Amino acid sequence: MKIRTKNPYNGKVLKEYDVISTSDALSIAQESRKAFTHWKDISSSEKKKLFLNLSKELNKNKSEYAALITAEMGKPISESLGEIEKCALLAEVLAKNGESWLAPEKVSADGKEHVITFEPLGPIFIIMPWNYPFWQVFKVALPPLFAGNTILLKHASNVTGSSLAIEKIFTQAGFPNNVFNSLVINHETSNSLIESDEVAACSLTGSVSAGSKIAEHAGKNIKKIVLELGGSDPLLVLEDSDLDIAAQAAVNGRTSNAGQVCIGSKRIIVHKKIAQAFSEKFTEKINNLKVGDPLDPETQIGPLANEQAVKDMEAFVQDAVSKGGKLLTGGVRLKGKNAQGNFFLPAVLIQTTPQMNAVCQETFGPIAPIIIANDDEEMIAIANNTEFGLSASIWTKNIERAKKIAKKINAGAVFINSTSKSHPLLPIGGIKKSGFGRELSRYGIKEFVNIKTINVYDQR
Repeated sequence: MKIRTKNPYNGKVLKEYDVISTSDALSIAQESRKAFTHWKDISSSEKKKLFLNLSKELNKNKSEYAALITAEMGKPISESLGEIEKCALLAEVLAKNGESWLAPEKVSADGKEHVITFEPLGPIFIIMPWNYPFWQVFKVALPPLFAGNTILLKHASNVTGSSLAIEKIFTQAGFPNNVFNSLVINHETSNSLIESDEVAACSLTGSVSAGSKIAEHAGKNIKKIVLELGGSDPLLVLEDSDLDIAAQAAVNGRTSNAGQVCIGSKRIIVHKKIAQAFSEKFTEKINNLKVGDPLDPETQIGPLANEQAVKDMEAFVQDAVSKGGKLLTGGVRLKGKNAQGNFFLPAVLIQTTPQMNAVCQETFGPIAPIIIANDDEEMIAIANNTEFGLSASIWTKNIERAKKIAKKINAGAVFINSTSKSHPLLPIGGIKKSGFGRELSRYGIKEFVNIKTINVYDQR
């Protein structure tokens, strides 16, 4: 069996890759387990050197890696470059903070001495999506790696080139063999790895349906798992906000990576007093975005990752219009010289209702439903009226008011006067059907460790 990657901008086949057998994948997992026995005992100072080497390698060849990202999944080259730089920053942050985050903790209890230690588990099997081919892998893999675990990666098939490039980067940075492995495998082999005694735990970033299946399989095999799944993140615009700033933030939050972002601003909730003015400014800014060749540094919106994504976005718009929604702009395929690419013009919808799929489901593309609310309490109720709970964004000049609203929003993170984003020093993760567990920061690094308490008492 072979995997064929294709450029979503021009439809050209990029490369073919052989899918390895289950037995070969299990053999690699065994090697990962062997590597773990040595890697877990490597000193923090040596890990720091390797992580800094990793950062240097990423920055040194970031143009090459960014071009690969753009070719495989269509992201504008400026965003791809930023993605590589963010991976390099994470490596530096871990080199600086990883040792202190994992330092043993002393506790006073009923004995002479009580020390809590954080020990690695073994090979961690991570299943990653295509929308951030490098960042998704690095943000999930690097913290447990610094903690002493090894990594087995199954990446999305359409970014197989990125997956194998990442493995090569670890080799070039001087990491020991089999500490990080990229596996070109199918779903059946993934299940076999989860069942294998060689794999200690799992992490998946993906859809709710995929998360449910992986969690069920991991649960049957008593394997720890972290899930970062879908989102329908609200962006709240209060009536006292600066409309130009808020409208631009909403554009950025909804159209970054062509809207293919888990923590993208997928529902825009606006106070009724400013709804019309905001909608006009927002639509104007959407119309000024440059859509086109993702290798052009000035391009702001590239193609969607595949043809099915375009069809899904068309269906969302058609459903909303059929239920009384009004389309202010976009919502159709781009015509002209780029008509063969997977382009979809960003859509702005008003007169929306909770029954519309674009409002009640996750839209993984550039569709922006504007929802009008009468007051803060209604904004909060609308924001929480979803099966997801990943993040949220609030825009206002009244910070104290925003803090009160933030406490009432059911999400893993709330950003005030910023669009939702991930940062190496902040935990990311959701509640409800957005998943469980945390990535990044001093919290994420402890997801895949044995929290062991060593208790000392006097002899009696």
